[in-house]
Amino acid sequence: MNLKQALIDNDSIQLGLTAKDWKEAVKLSVQPLIDSGAVKPEYYDAIIESTEHYGPYYILTPGMAMPHARPEAGVIRDAFSLIILKEPVKFSDGKEVSILLTLAATSSKIHNSIAIPQIVALFDLKDAIRRLNDCQTKDEVLSIIEETKDSPYLEGIKF
Repeated sequence: MNLKQALIDNDSIQLGLTAKDWKEAVKLSVQPLIDSGAVKPEYYDAIIESTEHYGPYYILTPGMAMPHARPEAGVIRDAFSLIILKEPVKFSDGKEVSILLTLAATSSKIHNSIAIPQIVALFDLKDAIRRLNDCQTKDEVLSIIEETKDSPYLEGIKF
């Protein structure tokens, strides 16, 4: 599962969205995956339940979260969605997030060996959060993602 291609295939990049709270932000980030048939609607419920039980463990870096749940919680096929909010939302731990890169993985192998390295490569780019927040078009987002193609984090990964 290639991040850039998955976002294109699922038409799952959305910019300039508004959410009143973290739950609405997560809903906005899961909806494109529901609409594209990558996950069942209960996938959203599983993310919310997990967050309420364990806290927002998927905030990976200041300003960015990777909401996800277990494969058996409604994942049909591997996919990503990416939303960028106009204003950040605050999670229960007080951290603010404006970028949600939601992952649907059919296995822990996909999650750990393919998805995570691509996300690390993206957010390892200089000023990645600021640059993504400044994007006005989907093509600008895809262009930033394209910059990761030579990342050492992606060495040996077969897409």
